[in-house]
Amino acid sequence: MKAEDRKFFEAKAAVLKALAHPTRLWMVEHLESGEKCVCEFAELIDADFSTVSKHLTVLKQAGIVQDEKRGKQVYYSLKVPCVLNFMHCVEAVLSTRAMEQLSMTGQSARPKLK
Repeated sequence: MKAEDRKFFEAKAAVLKALAHPTRLWMVEHLESGEKCVCEFAELIDADFSTVSKHLTVLKQAGIVQDEKRGKQVYYSLKVPCVLNFMHCVEAVLSTRAMEQLSMTGQSARPKLK
């Protein structure tokens, strides 16, 4: 692999690494409905502000979210909403895997009627 290719794939891996945490994935999906302040996330996740801020900082450094300070509150929004397309793709992979596992066990995806 060429050095410039390696750097490009390392940059891609950094974005995926930022998404590779359940809480951060959840946050990204919740930003689909619009911006949220740290306080909203803290309440929804039932976590302290510093934990929420750390997760959002990781997402910001990866270029996934952006922030805007308003008074004492910081609001976050998706910087690149197309990241949600990736989430839908991940869900399709999971669905396909589940269907394959069901077919290997001889079970149907649909419940059998009595």
